[in-house]
Amino acid sequence: MKKDIHPEYGQTKITCACGEVIETGSTKKDIRIDICSKCHPYFTGKQKLVDTGGRVDRFNRKFGMSKEGK
Repeated sequence: MKKDIHPEYGQTKITCACGEVIETGSTKKDIRIDICSKCHPYFTGKQKLVDTGGRVDRFNRKFGMSKEGK
């Protein structure tokens, strides 16, 4: 294999928006994620609405949906 062409591989921390911290190896340092296995609906069994950038509100305003539904 050629020398000096591979990125440095080291220990890093992955931090979820829910506060979970996972330590693993990666070529990137201090990774931040939105959803992990501790808070993902598939693993928790709870339905969770993830609103990225107000998209749900924008949809409701555009199509005239109220909070109670029509």
